[in-house]
Parts: sequence; C-alpha cells; structure tokens
Amino acid sequence: MLICSLLINAQRSYSSDKKKNTGTGEVTIEKIDQATLDTWSAPYRGWHYYSDPVIPSDLKIPGYEKFHNFDVPTVYQIPGQKGKWFMSFIGFNGQGYNSFVVESTNLLNWSNPQLAMGFGKEGQFDFGGCVIGAYLYESYNIKAPRLLKKLDGKYITLYGCYPKQGGYEMRPGYEGVACGNDGMTWKSMKNTPILAVQDPDCGVWEKDCIYQPWLVEYKGKFYDFYNAANGGKEQTGLALSGDLLNWKRYSDNPVIPIRPGGYDEDFASDPKVFRDGDHWTMFYFGVGKGGAHIMVAFSRDLEHWTSHPEPLYKAGGHPGGLDKTYAHKISLVYQKSNDTFYLYYCAVGNKGRCIGLLTSREL
Repeated sequence: MLICSLLINAQRSYSSDKKKNTGTGEVTIEKIDQATLDTWSAPYRGWHYYSDPVIPSDLKIPGYEKFHNFDVPTVYQIPGQKGKWFMSFIGFNGQGYNSFVVESTNLLNWSNPQLAMGFGKEGQFDFGGCVIGAYLYESYNIKAPRLLKKLDGKYITLYGCYPKQGGYEMRPGYEGVACGNDGMTWKSMKNTPILAVQDPDCGVWEKDCIYQPWLVEYKGKFYDFYNAANGGKEQTGLALSGDLLNWKRYSDNPVIPIRPGGYDEDFASDPKVFRDGDHWTMFYFGVGKGGAHIMVAFSRDLEHWTSHPEPLYKAGGHPGGLDKTYAHKISLVYQKSNDTFYLYYCAVGNKGRCIGLLTSREL
C-alpha cells in the first residue's frame, strides 16, 4: 500500500546505454587515464577553511534536545523560495536516527531547526530511523542550483533506514522512498524497502547492511548510488529504476570498490554524483591510511567509474582540529554570485561530530 501516492504514467526502461563498438562486435569502455583524472579533479582541490561548525554538535533542536552527533548534510533549494537554502541532516539520540532541516539566506548561518522525518512505525523496516537527502533535483549539473523537482505534484527523496531502535545503525539497513508537499517534511511512499539484504539480486559485498542512497535522473532512468557493507568493509553500488518504486541492481557491482593500500582500502562510501561538463563526477569518502577522507571518481556513462588515488581533502586538514579524526559525507553547492563552491561535510574532531564547511574561494 502506498502511504504517499505517486503515479508515473510511463514505465521507463533501465537497460544500459550502448558503449563504443569496435566494429568486430566487441564493446569497449574508454579508460580514464591519470592525466585526465588530474585535470577533472583539479577544480575540487585547494579548499579554504571556515573556522567554526555551521551545525555544532551541541545544537539544541526544540523538542528533540537529546539528538546529537549530526551527520549527512544535504543542502538544497525549494522552488519559489528565492534567496533561501535548506539543509537536511541527521542526529542520533542513543536509539536511532531522525532527520532534521534548517534554513539559511547566506549559506553560512543556519536557523530554525525542525524535524523532517522521524522514526517509522514499530515493526516497519524504518522503525530505527530515517536518513533523507537523496533528493530528486531539477538538474544534476554540478553548478546548477540544487532545486527540488516535483513528480506528479510531489517532491521525492530516497532514504536510508534501520529496522530497530536501541543503538547506532542497527543492522541490517534498508532503503526506502519518501515524498512530501513542501520540501521540508517527508513521508514514506511504500511499507516495504526499495533495497534490502533479502532481495534476490543482493550481492555478497552488500549482504550485511545497506546504507545511504544518492538519486540521479538521467535520460528517463533513475539511478541509485548507494554504499553497503559485508563485514567491516563498505563499497558503493548502483541500482536502476523506471518508476522510483521498483529497483534492479546493476550487474557489475560494486561500481566503486575498495582499493587495498589506498585511502579507500576499508570504505568507499556515501556517493554524491553530478554532471560535470562531458562527464560525471562522484564525491565519496574513503576510509584508509588512518582516517576518513573526501575522495573523487569519474565516469563517462554513469556505470563505469575510475577513482583518483589521492583524496580531494584529507582528514586533519582543518587548522582548528575540526576534522582531525574524520572528514566525510559531503554536500556540494555552487553560488554563482561569488563563483564559489561550498562543500559541507561531516567533521569529527575536537568539537565532536558536527557539520563543517570548506569553500573553493576564501570568504
């Protein structure tokens, strides 16, 4: 039963795009060489530090004062609300996650925190809490405004979730799909998950827990990039859909595997994908070499990805110690008026787990 109705008139195909044919019947994928990786990643290096958290770890949300450890920022805009931005993020109260939203007029000062999506109903797959942020946007171009898009009169987000309360990320995790009227509050669209470890096409690499999605719409298809775990390792996979409700995993998962000896030797997680000129850019975080770092990968077709071996930003870079332990889970926004990228991220360091900010130009 649909809790929030969505009618999509045209069932869309999710078959793979054709790749370059050599003329012999073989299909080849052009390799992205190191020089190209360096060129494509150059605009996203050399960040400037914002001194304080934009969302502190001790933020007191009215009615939800027990929630702390803020994480998974996603900045977006709502059509018709010019000059205003919104940020969703999650907090943990010892039992599970809730998602919250704040607002800003300058991308620096955030106010009016309120609940966006709480615990699901007892017995449901999302009873342990919901992690929103994989929104359907008007455009996924890297410099486009992060404007929410309506589908059949509703805004859409995919979300990560957990079936039990009583601790931190009580496995196994699932993914759901939710909708809303105002871009601020969200309700589940189905009483079953869109991705689960019990699915027949669930891979060995993801059999223990499924985490956070990222939604992309491109040429009539929906793409869900998501991280998942087998044991203590996390990698990133892909699922495809024609209607947002029914999903099929990509046949060659994981699309971003862990790399032994690399900055992502343990985790390659939390993907965020944007169209970047003639290619696609994915920001994700890697865990390896003593920390969690902001990484980048590139693709020409949304299916075959090549990661740069060096982080865009290493944990411990902030001079105030804000991210001396972890720097991960980003949200990227471009502000045209000052030609600046704002990169929000979950920083863990001497001020707890909070939301920090890096910018491409000094503010």
